[in-house]
Amino acid sequence: MVFAPNSSKFAFRIRTRTGMVVENLNIHGREEADAQRKLLQMYPHCHVLECRALGAPARSDPASFEEVASLGAK
Repeated sequence: MVFAPNSSKFAFRIRTRTGMVVENLNIHGREEADAQRKLLQMYPHCHVLECRALGAPARSDPASFEEVASLGAK
């Protein structure tokens, strides 16, 4: 599965329309609003209890040889 180069992962905790709490739903999105839009497509009429960003966005440019070589020198 390939994701957009500038996407981040967001962890949601929600209450479904039936009242069940679902924790640790991980969804990729360019920003929190994009991830929440995707969440609402999967769980219509849910209530978001918590949202947190996981990790940094993916790099859009590949690492240069010098950057990779410097990691081995440390």
